[in-house]
Amino acid sequence: MEYRTLGSTGVKVSPFCLGAMMFGAWGNTDHDDSIRIIHRALDAGVNFVDTADVYARGESEEIVGKALKGRRDSIVLATKVHGAMADDDPNMQGNTRRWIVQEEEIVEAQWTAERHGLGRYLCEQPPYSILARGIEADILPVCRRYGMGVIVWSPLNGGFLTGRSPQHVSTRAARLPQRYDTSYPDVQRKLEFAERLEQVAADAGLSLVHLALGFVLAHPAVTSAIVGPRTMEHLESQLGAQELQLSADVLARIDEIVPPGTNVNPLDAGWRPPWLEPDALRA
Repeated sequence: MEYRTLGSTGVKVSPFCLGAMMFGAWGNTDHDDSIRIIHRALDAGVNFVDTADVYARGESEEIVGKALKGRRDSIVLATKVHGAMADDDPNMQGNTRRWIVQEEEIVEAQWTAERHGLGRYLCEQPPYSILARGIEADILPVCRRYGMGVIVWSPLNGGFLTGRSPQHVSTRAARLPQRYDTSYPDVQRKLEFAERLEQVAADAGLSLVHLALGFVLAHPAVTSAIVGPRTMEHLESQLGAQELQLSADVLARIDEIVPPGTNVNPLDAGWRPPWLEPDALRA
């Protein structure tokens, strides 16, 4: 496993970061099986684990804690806050100083830190995949300029880049229709592009999963890609892609299908600035 430096921290992390969102009630409810998956990833050289308190309301972190017993010192562990951890307490969520330090935009945060002699933000975690390339236009160049580590999530675009039957998206369509319901034009376009990308992968002798993971890891600003397997089969299909180096011809064919800086579905951007909402624009 070839490790990468996480921004300016000096910490070395694996190209894959094991995402823990699917461990617990949101995915794999079998704790022992989830622990086996985590151990398989660690044994394969993954030394970076990403979780969050909100994942299954703390259950994911409990599983990760059990899995890392006796191995914690060799693991880079990332967690997050913001989501609601209780239905009846409005203060157990968000980014308030009471809950956690206040969030800021990357450039503003770097400027503020420099002006006041404070510690700078060292990492950014945006969504990035072949089908969601919007961050190539701004976030990735800024992070590279400031020497920030970039840990991208959803490199398989929520399952659209797995090569599985399109029917798999139906289970999420009721909850997130504009991202998974195939009656929406942007969702249909993603399915069409995924089919064309599968042919690119086949011509290169790769699975679509490996093509997708190899693509995000090829960007010079990306440190690590979060993979969030629910089953051992999912993990095994992903391992090995971190060793790939896609050829210039393959990357050019990907660009022909999804041009650089393009989000096929704008909702895949992950976060919409509140100042773009109608109330803010017309106030």
